[in-house]
Amino acid sequence: WYQRRVREAVVSTQSTGRGASKDVLMEVERNLQDAMNVARNVLLDPFLVPGGGAAEAALAYRLIEKSKTIQGVGQWPYRAVAEALKVIPKTLMQNCGVNTIRTMTNLTAKHATGGTSWGVDGDTGDIVDMKTFGIWDTLQVKCQVMKTAIETAILLLRIDDIVSGVKKMS
Repeated sequence: WYQRRVREAVVSTQSTGRGASKDVLMEVERNLQDAMNVARNVLLDPFLVPGGGAAEAALAYRLIEKSKTIQGVGQWPYRAVAEALKVIPKTLMQNCGVNTIRTMTNLTAKHATGGTSWGVDGDTGDIVDMKTFGIWDTLQVKCQVMKTAIETAILLLRIDDIVSGVKKMS
């Protein structure tokens, strides 16, 4: 029903020539659609993980710890994925204007002491416990993002193998 309401508002705005522009109303419609999708995802798969980069930071820490138990080049994939996961909290830190290196070190220290829900406050850049702060992400979306990222990396590696194979043959 909300799509019909937004379209009616767009038509009435166009006919009267007053009020919000069509672009603003379309943005409102897109935001409502996103909110409805989040609500649907939570109802269908009601599992949440701490937001603010906490899940990514915790997973990165665990992968780095796992890589320390592996000898030789076998540890490199673990470290590469861990570094890629750290991009999310680092981006939040950069957007807040805090010292990224110092703050990332503090976040890693929190995860090293056993905390898995420590993340970045997107307003201040402080390291906070996302459970008490009340910032959550849906597990379904996190899993899909991870799957897509890994599938993309595999695809790029396959393309690289094909291209490098063609160069060797020439």
